[in-house]
Amino acid sequence: MKETSLNIIAISIFAITVSILLGPVINLPQAVPAIATFCLLGLATLDSFQWQGQGGSILLDWLAGTSKQKRDRILHHEAGHFLVAHILGIPVTSYALNAWEAFKQGQSAQGGVRFEDEKLASQLQSGTLSAQLLDQYCTVWMAGIVAEKFVYGNAEGGAEDITKIKAILTQLRRPSAEIQLKQNWGSLQAKSLIESHKLAYESLVAAMEKRASVDECYSIIQQNL
Repeated sequence: MKETSLNIIAISIFAITVSILLGPVINLPQAVPAIATFCLLGLATLDSFQWQGQGGSILLDWLAGTSKQKRDRILHHEAGHFLVAHILGIPVTSYALNAWEAFKQGQSAQGGVRFEDEKLASQLQSGTLSAQLLDQYCTVWMAGIVAEKFVYGNAEGGAEDITKIKAILTQLRRPSAEIQLKQNWGSLQAKSLIESHKLAYESLVAAMEKRASVDECYSIIQQNL
């Protein structure tokens, strides 16, 4: 069962436990917690196996997204990915700043910037990933973390980005020591690009906050490079 569904179950159990404890105080019928438990666990199971955890992702994302600071962090994180990808010539196909936006776009319920990855997938399939392409993607993947640190001084997101680097290098059977080296190298390159194009980055953040199209974002970047 996916982690998101497990989180929903944990939240549901907590809420039901509270309702049981407070039931006598608020005159809540005893059958209500039992029915709620059955329904919530059923929905969590259905979400995990039928919808691949997307419902849970949307709900948890909605609950976590109530904080403006959290939303702003996500915005700056994803803008870092977008800007660096564009500068390095990796086409951006779409972006979503929360799980619901991603779901409406027909993607899995995970926000983020999506790239044209056919070249990467093709080289990985053949087992001959070029050093240049690997370095480009490592830089793009680390750019979100770097962007957060650039604005806030620290990063809260980025675990999935690091996992991508680990997965690629593991698939290529590279030594484990290279994983950290690639993360560090990608971070340095991304930091240099974002700092060198600060105006373009800030303009892109403002455009993405208004949900500008990918083409509009491209135009805004070019105007401010």
